[in-house]
Amino acid sequence: MNLQRPNANEATQTTNRSKSVTPMSGICTRCLDGCTGNCEVFKSTFRGRELIYPGRFGEITAGGDKDYPIDYSHLNIQGYAFGASGLPEGVVGDPDSAIFPAVDTETEYGWDIKVKMKIPVFTGALGSTEIARKNWEHFAVGAAICGVTLVCGENVCGIDPGLELDSNGKVTLSPDMDRRIEIYKRYHQGYGEILVQMNVEDTRLGVAEYVHKKHGLNTLELKWGQGAKCIGGEIKVNSLERALELQKRGYIVTPDPSNPVTQLAFKEGALREFERHSRLGFIDEEGFYAGVQRLRDIGFKRITLKTGAYGLRELAMAIKWSSKAKIDLLTIDGAPGGTGMSPWRMMEEWGMPSLYLHAAAYEFCQRLADKGERVPDIAFAGAFSSEDGIFKVLALGAPFAKAVCMGRALMIPGMVGKNIAQWLKDDKLPSTVGRFGSTVEEIFVNYEDVKNIVGANEMKNIPLGAIGIYSYCDKLKVGLQQLMAGARCFSTPAVTRRELMSLTEECAKVTGIPYLMNAYREEAMEILNS
Repeated sequence: MNLQRPNANEATQTTNRSKSVTPMSGICTRCLDGCTGNCEVFKSTFRGRELIYPGRFGEITAGGDKDYPIDYSHLNIQGYAFGASGLPEGVVGDPDSAIFPAVDTETEYGWDIKVKMKIPVFTGALGSTEIARKNWEHFAVGAAICGVTLVCGENVCGIDPGLELDSNGKVTLSPDMDRRIEIYKRYHQGYGEILVQMNVEDTRLGVAEYVHKKHGLNTLELKWGQGAKCIGGEIKVNSLERALELQKRGYIVTPDPSNPVTQLAFKEGALREFERHSRLGFIDEEGFYAGVQRLRDIGFKRITLKTGAYGLRELAMAIKWSSKAKIDLLTIDGAPGGTGMSPWRMMEEWGMPSLYLHAAAYEFCQRLADKGERVPDIAFAGAFSSEDGIFKVLALGAPFAKAVCMGRALMIPGMVGKNIAQWLKDDKLPSTVGRFGSTVEEIFVNYEDVKNIVGANEMKNIPLGAIGIYSYCDKLKVGLQQLMAGARCFSTPAVTRRELMSLTEECAKVTGIPYLMNAYREEAMEILNS
């Protein structure tokens, strides 16, 4: 087991000088007086708290790289040589009908009023981070034309430079929130939806009331946490005036921008940025039910909940309370996670890793189901990026898991597409892209598919990042179809836990998925003994 050590990581742009490192501290075994760096202790000596976070903020996404004892790679997918399930009624499984392009990858979620998606994937919460703001058009259009749900994350209204509040401190105008919702809705194809996430500050600002009244949104997401951190959302601000503005709006801003000492440090150039923090949420059962009912009274048809990599107690609360409150979708996000700005050591060392958390989630959901209680639809999140991860989630969490929430994996194609547009404009196309052509039509294999969806006249308005996301989702869909066909599952509800096997006995112990030398052994013995 290779567990990552502190004191040096590419995420914080630090390295050890020595090849030999003390395992626990991460400090070089031979620490030299006169060393010019660049471990985290060295760099923290003069940059202090900046080393808490990956850098450079606003230009990167970051994900924890701790290698846990077991993860989803310790599960393998079963393949079968006969049989087929999930085919349309009346269709007999044979080599002509049971072909992989016939696999139906659609899924749906919701307690009563369902939302369908073309593939069992949706975006992680893209909120107030700079990465989300400046790439939003690519993300939103891409998600809309792919037919998947887009989660607009927390604090979007709260940091909007154009925010206007009434005398009670409630939102009356948020141009950035308006922009985000309108872009998605413009290209919405009838599958998926845009929903807005709320935290403590959003609730106080009246964000729910604003997005429902102005935009008629049907779904709102409550947030308990995420896989990357156990504190509230953060961004960095490189302007004293902006830091003071956000502090005035009620946010926690550190170092305190109103402190004369802080202002002097900023003026002298030593202090270059501030952190804006959200408050910690505090939950209680009756308060949760009351909050859900308040949102329903406003007019929301669906309420979803996002929870993070907390321990088993909070996991049980999330599942049980969501069942009682008729939550439409519960997203359970495991460690390490990470898309925007999270404390690096927290990403590495906090929370329950995805596979452990998701295995427990299935166990708890099944316990409720065995008691005759209805379980809310479930989505799993936590470092997924490929079709095999989607299949494993559907199988491990079957029949409760309906989709995978992807963070960085769905952001990357948007950023790549955006950059290709700039490289083409500057005539600086890198060879990694240029080898496929020199025009948009040549480079993007799914260009004509997107044109067919939006129309030839509209293509000039489609950002290349959106085409990138469409191409990536097409890869996920086709890859998932192939895996599902190999497991003879021709629709997403047909995928069961029997389609998985554990590669180690430890994985089998944690997940309840049989060790591969035991999976289907009884059936094998029956054949041999017949």
